[in-house]
Amino acid sequence: MKDHTFKLSIMKKILFLTTISLIVVTTLHAQDDFRKTAPAPAPAPKIQLGTYQEFTLANGLKVIAVENHKLPRVSYQLFVDVPPLKEGDYAGAANLAGQLLKTGTKTKTKAQIDEAVDFMGASLSTSASGASGSTLTRHREKLLALLADVVLNPTFPKAEFDKAKKQTLSGLAYSKEDPNTIANNVAQVLRYGKNHPYGELTTETTVENITLERCKSFYNTYFKPNISYFVVTGDIKPTEAKLLAEKYFGKWLRGEVKREPVPMPALPDSTKVAFVNKTGAVQSIIDITYPVDLKPGPPNAIRARLTNSILGAGSFGSRLFQNIREDKGYSYGAYSTLSNDEHVGYFSAGAAVRNAVTDSAITQFLLEMNRMRREKVTDAELSQFKNILTGSFARSLEQPGTIAQFALNIARYKLPKDYYATYLQKLSAITADDVLAMASQYINPAKAYIVVVGDKSAVAEKLKPFAAKGEIDYYDMYGNKIQVISTAVSGNLTAPQVIEKYVQAIGGKEKLDAVKDVTMKMTAEVANMGSIETILKQKAPNKLLTSTTMGGMVMQEQKFDGTKGVNAQMGQKQAIEGKELESLKAQATLFSESKYAEMGYTLTLKGVEQVEGKNAYQIEAVSSSGDKLTEFYDVATGLKIRSVQVEGGTTVVSDYADYKEVNGVKFPHTLSISGLAPFPLKFTVQSIEVNKGIDDAVFAVE
Repeated sequence: MKDHTFKLSIMKKILFLTTISLIVVTTLHAQDDFRKTAPAPAPAPKIQLGTYQEFTLANGLKVIAVENHKLPRVSYQLFVDVPPLKEGDYAGAANLAGQLLKTGTKTKTKAQIDEAVDFMGASLSTSASGASGSTLTRHREKLLALLADVVLNPTFPKAEFDKAKKQTLSGLAYSKEDPNTIANNVAQVLRYGKNHPYGELTTETTVENITLERCKSFYNTYFKPNISYFVVTGDIKPTEAKLLAEKYFGKWLRGEVKREPVPMPALPDSTKVAFVNKTGAVQSIIDITYPVDLKPGPPNAIRARLTNSILGAGSFGSRLFQNIREDKGYSYGAYSTLSNDEHVGYFSAGAAVRNAVTDSAITQFLLEMNRMRREKVTDAELSQFKNILTGSFARSLEQPGTIAQFALNIARYKLPKDYYATYLQKLSAITADDVLAMASQYINPAKAYIVVVGDKSAVAEKLKPFAAKGEIDYYDMYGNKIQVISTAVSGNLTAPQVIEKYVQAIGGKEKLDAVKDVTMKMTAEVANMGSIETILKQKAPNKLLTSTTMGGMVMQEQKFDGTKGVNAQMGQKQAIEGKELESLKAQATLFSESKYAEMGYTLTLKGVEQVEGKNAYQIEAVSSSGDKLTEFYDVATGLKIRSVQVEGGTTVVSDYADYKEVNGVKFPHTLSISGLAPFPLKFTVQSIEVNKGIDDAVFAVE
């Protein structure tokens, strides 16, 4: 098959059709520098929280009613307090089961449920931890009847299960190339361990393992009233809420739910660097993380929150933000999280930074973490962040749902009844000594995992000083530790020899030269958009046509007649000129790998890397105009399995698989491309025709 230019050419068309652009422009205005002298803190205000009432039904369902008549709306939340569970080879089954609750009941189809919700102008969602919904007061009982129906009488339709499974796999395909998701995956596995309930990851393999019976089993095991909470909020009296709860959930049968102890993972003995290679990445994702034993509520939750706010919880004035963004300019933002949990909490601090400053950014993260442990915060900082948290807390009270969430937290975590009513007093009483104590207890840079996702050749070596004994551990995207083979190539193997092996693997130069034209048709399914069809025609020596259609309509077409090029999008034509024209000429060349030398490419064999578990020669190909492409050729088969190119700061990754012979030449029949669209596209070749005598008029540029 032709070179990288083929995928990039196609992707430029596909990108035009499918990219859903989300441009968030945030303009930051600072009033002044922070005051040199902070004002004296005012006494903590007394908080008059909205009242709520609690009831427990005979079956053990705990009902919380929050009355608020400001708006004619009622909201429901049925929260099933499912204990942390290990799903093993079936990770993801609980989430699938939760999605399926609203896809059909004993009396209603999914379409009927959706229609009923739309008619009421309501919302209804389900998950592995229950269901929630909101509607106008006049529809409150109709919505509750529907919510109770999906929770108590789900039928788990097979067709909906298959659809949900397919959607889950599509989501995983998207996240597979997303560096932030990869960093989160690896951090999760390292923090908790793969055998911990919090350390399990949903993968393509575990999703494929999930059966409908496994989903039903989850529901039948854990959806019990005696571990559940029913929260009613809004324009309703508590007595009415209790009657409705009895009516719709009173006959729900209780059952025993086993709760296994959840172990507290140990911290690493010393700081460890975990690296995931993303060839061609122009920036690194950093996540410094470890588990913490921090429970919700007393004695430390509020103190720990204030401590982390000062370090980096999102405010522009936090130390990480001021240092790494404002002072050093390494990143658009640097943040930290200190999360409490009834079983295992965690600390995380990170940012996306340029390759060149990855090690410098990590140095600053560790510096600020150590400062928190060794130095008391200033009175100005303490006052500033108390004010920030006070304002945030006060604003949250404007929402009726806040009181409901407070009530649920008090019930779930067995907090003191006045925990939130006295929140501001407790916040106000925190001292600099308290913050130092919290930092000493929960901020631990000396025993952390430093997870970095980035370009190994540009970054990895510079990270060795941060690792114990200077050793870096390498992982794949799912947190599996991998053995990095030596990048050195044994013997006198050269880049041209690797290319020659590839040419022989797909048929040999004689057979490639015998190919005078190729017509290829391929399709890709795009979620919620349907099918995209792309037709590619090439004719020796360098004529090219690509056409992309959706729903039978030509959305984009590009032509190159060997001299001139034109791009047509939605009826608008534009001549292709300059450097882009030179690039298009290279794209149009049939089997360009076999012509790299005569096209003026400089080839360098960089070493051997692992690609999807396969050892591959890494070749850097640089055109005469300076465009750089990184290609990977399977050591065992010689076939090209991946190419990586950076376009305008975006890394485009193309993977090739399923090679099949057509007229004596092997073409990949599966092409997966990520980086140019907000989701990966997987093309499947429908047909390839060789030497059919394509007329030159097909490539004519008007």
